Amino acid sequence: MSGILYGLGVGPGDPELLTLKALRLIRENPVIAVPGNDIKASVAYQIVKGAYPKLDEKELIPVAMPMTKDRAVLEDNHNKAADAVESYLKQGKNVVFLTLGDPTIYSTYLYVHKRILERGYQAEIVSGITSFCAVAARLNMGLAEMAEPLHVIPATYKAEEMDELLKLPGTKVLMKSGKRLKKVRDSILRSGQNAVMIENCGMPEEKIYASAKEIPEEAGYYTLLVVKDKK
Repeated sequence: MSGILYGLGVGPGDPELLTLKALRLIRENPVIAVPGNDIKASVAYQIVKGAYPKLDEKELIPVAMPMTKDRAVLEDNHNKAADAVESYLKQGKNVVFLTLGDPTIYSTYLYVHKRILERGYQAEIVSGITSFCAVAARLNMGLAEMAEPLHVIPATYKAEEMDELLKLPGTKVLMKSGKRLKKVRDSILRSGQNAVMIENCGMPEEKIYASAKEIPEEAGYYTLLVVKDKK
């Protein structure tokens, strides 16, 4: 009998936000796939380690997930990741694949998930707390009220369109803003809207920027902005 792949969301950074279901699956299954070449440098590993100190007793397999937009490189790495997972599923071993936030939101895990399903194996998605919900909670604010729309935008890919995207009604969540932050910030300032930003939410290096004027020109990968219409 073949094993099952579990794509497991570990939340945005705080180990206390790991769900009970996630913790149970980590305890019960022998193989844990960790994104990145260096397992112990992986943020997902560090989150789980904070909630489950016995993590190193599991069989940990590194899964390379390069930060690139080169489709050929991505395709090759996604296939290799699926091959690595499949080698355990063939042996009847379940694999828990750690992924930041929730697996359904801009997650590289999904590419592995699709390939494993196409190869005839069982794969399940286990929800985690999304980064933007954690950020809103950390800032003690709501994201959407009444009929207010909520837009989730991958800012690195959409920076050139940001002036137009910021005209959308309601709350705008700008994810993956780090590399294009100056352009994104300038668009927000031109729009005159309210914005807050958190870098590394729930992690020891967390930084909060309370207004658009405070936002720096550069920030790390784990950067998220919430932009709201002025009322």
